[in-house]
Amino acid sequence: MAWAIAAYLLIPWVSKVYYRHHFTDGPRITQTSDGHPGDPVNIAIEGDEETLVRALHAAGWYPADPITLGSSVRIVVDSVIRKPDDQAPVSSLFLFGRKQNLAFELPVGSSPRQRHHVRFWRWDKLKDGCPVWFGSATFDERVGLSHATGQVTHHIGPDVDAERDLIMSGLLKAGLTQDEYYVNGFHKVLEGCNGGGDPWRTDGRLGAVVLKK
Repeated sequence: MAWAIAAYLLIPWVSKVYYRHHFTDGPRITQTSDGHPGDPVNIAIEGDEETLVRALHAAGWYPADPITLGSSVRIVVDSVIRKPDDQAPVSSLFLFGRKQNLAFELPVGSSPRQRHHVRFWRWDKLKDGCPVWFGSATFDERVGLSHATGQVTHHIGPDVDAERDLIMSGLLKAGLTQDEYYVNGFHKVLEGCNGGGDPWRTDGRLGAVVLKK
C-alpha cells in the first residue's frame, strides 16, 4: 500500500510540482533586435518540433513565412488592399540571444492588419526528457507607426493573457493536450510596454501545455 501510494500518487505529484517550479528558470520578456524589451513570454509547450507544428496546424494556426523582400512587400500590399494572407511574416524578436525558431498566426478578417500570432523559442533545457518551447502570443490590432521608432509596425492589444488562453483552449478543443496548467507568479511585473511602445498587461501566470505524443 505504501509503495502504491508513493509510486502512483506522491512521486508524480512531487514531480509535477517540481517541474512547474522548474519553469521559473525560464525567461520573462523577449527583446527587439536593438535590445529593447519586446513582448512578454506567456506560454510554454512541451513536445518535439514535429508534434508542436502538427498541433498548431490542427488547431487552425498557420506557419508564418520568413521575412524576405518579397514577403515584406506582400504584407504591405495585402494590408492596404485588405487581401487575406494566412502566412504573412512576423517580425523577429529575440530570446536566449536568438530570434524565434517558429512563428504561427491565426488570421482575423480579410487582411493581415489584424491577426493572432505567436513566436516560439526552444529552451536549452528538457522537461521529462522532452523539448520545451517558450512562446510569446499577442494580437495584432492594427498597422501604424511605432511609438518608439516611427517605423511602420503592427500594434498589439494589451490583453496578452487572452492570447495565451486562446492557444491553450484551441489545443484542448482539438484533442491534442495531454495536460495543461498555469504557473502562478511567473511574471512579477504585471504590465509594461513592448519595443513599439504598445502597453501590455498580464495576471502573471505562464500557461503550460503538454502535448500528446
